[in-house]
Amino acid sequence: MNMTITEKILAAHAGRSSVSPGENVWCNVDVLMTHDVCGPGTIGIFKDEFGPDAKVFDPERVVIIPDHYIFTGDPKAHRNIDILRQFVGEQGLRHFYDPDFIPRELPGGEVPEPYCDPCQTSYRGVCHAALAQNGHVRPGEVLLGTDSHTCTAGAFGEFATGVGNTDAAFVLGTGQTWLKVPVSLKFVFHGELPPYLMGKDLILHAIGEIGVDGATYCAMEFEGETIRSLNVDERMTICNMAIEAGGKNGIIAADEVTLEYVRARSEGDFECYHSDAGAKYAKVYEFDTGKLEATLACPHSPDKRATARDLSDVRIDRSYIGSCTGGKTTDFIAAATVLAGQRVKVETFIVPATTEVDTDLDRCTVGGETLREIFLAAGCKVGPASCAACLGGPVDTFGRANEPLTVVSTTNRNFPGRMGHKEAQVYLASPLTAAASALTGHITDPREMLA
Repeated sequence: MNMTITEKILAAHAGRSSVSPGENVWCNVDVLMTHDVCGPGTIGIFKDEFGPDAKVFDPERVVIIPDHYIFTGDPKAHRNIDILRQFVGEQGLRHFYDPDFIPRELPGGEVPEPYCDPCQTSYRGVCHAALAQNGHVRPGEVLLGTDSHTCTAGAFGEFATGVGNTDAAFVLGTGQTWLKVPVSLKFVFHGELPPYLMGKDLILHAIGEIGVDGATYCAMEFEGETIRSLNVDERMTICNMAIEAGGKNGIIAADEVTLEYVRARSEGDFECYHSDAGAKYAKVYEFDTGKLEATLACPHSPDKRATARDLSDVRIDRSYIGSCTGGKTTDFIAAATVLAGQRVKVETFIVPATTEVDTDLDRCTVGGETLREIFLAAGCKVGPASCAACLGGPVDTFGRANEPLTVVSTTNRNFPGRMGHKEAQVYLASPLTAAASALTGHITDPREMLA
């Protein structure tokens, strides 16, 4: 039976030779991830259902990554960190990336001092990027996380999807989950990626093509010469936003780019799967990458597609470059190529996704200057690694829109209130477009700056 890559992975984890879209199957789970927002709720359900002294299915395969509400004075956010710490101690979990700079008894209202050195803390930053950087993603595996953007890890040829607290609690106790095999959609990008486009432009174009419900409970499989030319950071950006089209998962088959990255960071054996030539797809979408332009999503939905050229009359108050979608090293190198030697005209926030990316701000250079030097000289505000304003967060969150501002952002959602104020107008864009717009004070096609 010919199968897609998603169907092959689920069949293998269900102990079956084949599965078909629409079937419900029990699957073994390789990795379960949770964070500071959903972790306490998941733990509570786990203890209620399995007992206060129950043990997790495998302490080596549970990963806890606090990342959402870290640099805030909110006492409930601090309480959540303590709940995670207690559970980790009880269970003997190995993979806990503790924000160890937050004291266990931090007074309410006091924002913790951030890490002094990103290389000297166990904290890692945003879970979706940290999972990859710390060796928790492998081709052919099943990874579940209590966050809808867990689909990011599909960039490594694995089945990765978000689950709710109740499902996660069941996995904690059993190592299994009940899944319906999704129908697959294929998105093929042909040709060479122009220097003014990034992975963010590709996925925003695809979402604009099918709508936010166009891939509801479908596997979004990406391939083509353009996709194969992308590095790991860019592939993660594309799979990260599969959920914005309603997708169950996004996935890119592993190749040498994938394997080089994974083998350098991960231990253990894994199996790579690829779709059969005769595999069935509900629909195949094909794009000529060379004909695409810098693409944005207008407020308040990721499918409100428009080109930067057509939005040039939109004035902005702020540019925000960060998050799991737009705060990786490749994203900042792109932004720095635009900002080098220039000064921004609007408030511009730089937020690295992880502590590893934070170190890259001082390690990577453009034109002889480090990324951090370029951003600071341009007048940007550089914050510590975290989700920061991507999810809004408490009012003291770095970069949060506390007023009805117009923001160009490299984040993944622009629903009302997503970045703070419910009347803020958020335009989703690539780091190139966000940087170009920061220099002009209006939405700007990066071709104007790269020329």
